[in-house]
Amino acid sequence: MTERFTGSFTQQEPIPEEGIEAALAVLRSGRLHRYNVAPGEVGEVALLEREFAVQMDAKYCLAVASGGYALATALRAVGVAPGEPVLTNAFTLAPVPGAIASVGAVPVFVGVSEALTIDLEDLAAKAGRAKVLMLSHMRGHICDMDALMQIARTHGLTVIEDCAHTMGASWNGVKSGRHGAVGCYSTQTYKHVNSGEGGLLVTDDEEIAARAVILSGSYMLYDRHLAAPDREVFERVKYDTPNISGRMDHLRAAILRPQLRDLDAQVRRWNDRYRVIEEGLRGTPGLTVIERPVAEHFVGSSFQFLLLDWPAEKVQAVVARCADRGVELKWFGAPEPHGFTSRYDSWRYAPSAPMPATDRVLAGILDMRVPLTFSLNDCALIARIIRAEVSAVHQVA
Repeated sequence: MTERFTGSFTQQEPIPEEGIEAALAVLRSGRLHRYNVAPGEVGEVALLEREFAVQMDAKYCLAVASGGYALATALRAVGVAPGEPVLTNAFTLAPVPGAIASVGAVPVFVGVSEALTIDLEDLAAKAGRAKVLMLSHMRGHICDMDALMQIARTHGLTVIEDCAHTMGASWNGVKSGRHGAVGCYSTQTYKHVNSGEGGLLVTDDEEIAARAVILSGSYMLYDRHLAAPDREVFERVKYDTPNISGRMDHLRAAILRPQLRDLDAQVRRWNDRYRVIEEGLRGTPGLTVIERPVAEHFVGSSFQFLLLDWPAEKVQAVVARCADRGVELKWFGAPEPHGFTSRYDSWRYAPSAPMPATDRVLAGILDMRVPLTFSLNDCALIARIIRAEVSAVHQVA
């Protein structure tokens, strides 16, 4: 009998009871806006910022409305001007170049390696063309950050890290988001903590932090932040920093705080599932498993593999055959955007030249979510299905 998976690739675990109770308390108070607090009250958002700053070993933290808003705020806070080029990954999701375009800057795409990380040789070749690199740790794959930061220092690049897929990850013991000037995180439903939408920004630079707080819409309420610089820093920058409101509210912060306390345990659970899929697929003819470096402590909330140099029709056949058996794979090689799998050459607001080596990798990437609602047995079944269907298509002449 042919096995079939019947689970949902979009079903997340419920919000912890502690988060639900905290959210109900916020709702009962009626005080949802982050600056609407009773006398002597701190508020859920300020507490979240302080706790996340400590968790990330950062001086400053700001909670905002989305991960994409955090990225755009970081660009503005480091001084990116309209028309200015900003380096970023060719393999990423649309909100990353979208954030660059939203501030009037111009994305300059850097290639992807077969490890699904930014191509450091291509980065070194293009580093002199911009002052800022928005580095996307796409799908949780972290490049050699020591080598990348050496390139950045050599060329005077300011690095903003998009850590939407690496909250809880690290490279050589340094937490993801803490190598560059700013780390940006998402708390959207499909990320590592779930508030529906939301974002967090961390930095050790007091002026970047002050500008980010003002940009988020603080008015003059700086003293209601627990993880922000002293008032005198705000006084230096307040007259030339616009208010572009994008605050997080108390309801989402209340939901997030207990989830962040459980993050390390959740990471272990994700990685247990990832390793089951990885072992189930290793050695499949025609399929390349992405080997994870020893220095990379990753979060296996999604799984990618490569069908390198396969004809498009065969890759499509694998996707269709797996779908018929309940396994949802996303392909980054399609000529037209589909769902979230758009490519650098489909973002026509950003000029791009063909990158043959990158195109070869993109044409072979298959991607799959791994929610924590999957059991280890589910993951083993999913791997068996993928292995069988890839093998079947690979054998066809």
